[in-house]
Amino acid sequence: MIGRIRGTLISKTPPDILIDVQGVGYEIQLPMTSFYQLPNVGEEAIVYTHFVVREDAQLLFGFSDTSERALFRELIKANGVGPKLACTILSGMSAQDFMHCVIHEDVTNLVKLPGVGKKTAERLVVELKDKLEKLSQADAHFDMSNTSANLVDVKKPLLQGSAHAKDEALSALLALGYKPVQAEKVIKQIYQDGMTSEQVIRESLKSMV
Repeated sequence: MIGRIRGTLISKTPPDILIDVQGVGYEIQLPMTSFYQLPNVGEEAIVYTHFVVREDAQLLFGFSDTSERALFRELIKANGVGPKLACTILSGMSAQDFMHCVIHEDVTNLVKLPGVGKKTAERLVVELKDKLEKLSQADAHFDMSNTSANLVDVKKPLLQGSAHAKDEALSALLALGYKPVQAEKVIKQIYQDGMTSEQVIRESLKSMV
């Protein structure tokens, strides 16, 4: 199991990154809430990882801290939730807000996430409510008294410029499971001159939740 990687951040193409560790490049996919916490390209990055082995691929999913990784691991144990959907869920809302929705049986907000229909949302509540209540009590990082249904603040900008920002934001939303028409529409609605791609992604996700 690969649990933690520290190296030089070579590239950031949301939701994917490439980290160089002594000449070996690791491709890692992150939920956007963790992606926002990354340093600039060329700087040292530390990512906590979960290694997925399939018949056709070996995949690394990364997180800014062990608490979000713990939630990801609970998510992929639920019926019908694979690593990609779990990553999408944690991109659409913060770990704290997701736990709040499940614990308080807030199906209305859960179904706004791509790939989460009413039956899936209800199943998540049934299967995860007790587990997440225990997780929130055991991990002080999950402060359930301060949930805002918002994404974390952007720490570092990505590409500047209208074309780059829009294209990179669109690619990220498609990779997270949003439909092309839906992604293009929301980007057009929220984009303002001077926004970085990271800001476009963040605001797009907020508007769709």
